[in-house]
Amino acid sequence: MLRTIPLRMRKNRLAAIITTRCSFLALPGLVMLAAAINFPRRTFVRLGSSHPFRTARSVGVLRSRASKSGSQNKRNVIRVSIAPPVPVSKPSEDSFEIIPPQKQELYFPKYRDLIGGTPLIDLTELANPKVPGVKVLAKCEFMNPGYSIKDRIVWHIINEAEDQGKLKPGMTIVAASSGNTGASTAMVASMRGYKSIIITSPKCSKEKMDAIRAYGAKLIVTAPGLKPNDPEHYMNLETKLCSENPEYFGVNQYENDLNPLAHYETLGPEIWDQTDGTVTHFVAAGSTGGTLSGTAKYLKEKSGGNVKVIMADPIGSIFYDYFKTGVLNEPESFEVEGVGKENIPGAMDFGVIDDAIRVSDSDAFKMCHTLAQTEGVMAGGSGGLNVFAAIKIANEATDQDTTVVTVLPDSGIKYLSKIYNPEWVERVCKSSEQQR
Repeated sequence: MLRTIPLRMRKNRLAAIITTRCSFLALPGLVMLAAAINFPRRTFVRLGSSHPFRTARSVGVLRSRASKSGSQNKRNVIRVSIAPPVPVSKPSEDSFEIIPPQKQELYFPKYRDLIGGTPLIDLTELANPKVPGVKVLAKCEFMNPGYSIKDRIVWHIINEAEDQGKLKPGMTIVAASSGNTGASTAMVASMRGYKSIIITSPKCSKEKMDAIRAYGAKLIVTAPGLKPNDPEHYMNLETKLCSENPEYFGVNQYENDLNPLAHYETLGPEIWDQTDGTVTHFVAAGSTGGTLSGTAKYLKEKSGGNVKVIMADPIGSIFYDYFKTGVLNEPESFEVEGVGKENIPGAMDFGVIDDAIRVSDSDAFKMCHTLAQTEGVMAGGSGGLNVFAAIKIANEATDQDTTVVTVLPDSGIKYLSKIYNPEWVERVCKSSEQQR
């Protein structure tokens, strides 16, 4: 393809303004042309701002000293052969038309699609490690749609129940919960068009109770002080109601193998990927045992058993003593919600746990305030408990490659009337210390 290029003389310099539609690969040819006709050093090639990689309207400016015998008014013509591009459309004589990409349909997720995939944040500045390089990281599970980690298990359990025909349209979903699983169940039930009944204890915060009702669920609050073997205890009442009503489906989070499986398939892989496999310790409190057992199992499998799993347990829970001694002692009262237990749930696997740390209500709640006032992270009491234990592990580490990962299971917004109420915290912590 031949192009006519006018050349003009100006102040002993030969300037060539080359305007052409050419393949991007033809541009080096222009530079070679400049060298062939004695254009030294200063060779500039400028692509248009809308260059689409394959073809473009390209402007090259080539300058060189001119022959002294040249005339400033003389016009010279050089014929340049440039291979034509493969056109995407027929261009006009003076411009090149770029065909815009075909318009793609925009995708907007449903709110339910936001379950999982939570960010992993750096809390290392709260620690005081003995060696440099130690990290403390935390999964922001309060960024799930229902503001807690329990969205993961409820979504998984209900999906499986529908797939297996155990949960059908018109049925009612029933869940016993210390609060978060109840809120997640009520939320997911409303998304799927089911009615729901949530059973909890008086220990559940007012904010969580209000959220459960806001999702449209029926809330049952059991009497205070019931023993775990009492038929009216909130953990037993779910089984009773479902056995009496064939149209009820029980989430059964404490004994359901799908609980730890949900974390094995989601939370564990996320932590491994987000740390690029550098996680060395996983710290989490137990309640149903799902988060701790499922996540720990995955991380241990991926690391060849190298990831150490530490259970954080509130003082008063039976888990710590059972793990250390195998003895089931009588539980004592504690105020951190959603972690610790009075009995051993079937979803808990102590075989994946390497060690355990006890944490007081006071230390857990103080850490919540530290997180809020230094990192701007308003976490629930279980998050404060987990971070306190994670920092303890980090401060005792002697390996600079130590990466401690924990979870912030829910949002502090669920506890404004308790953990973030100074009068309540002072009263509860003082009572707790007196009992010890």
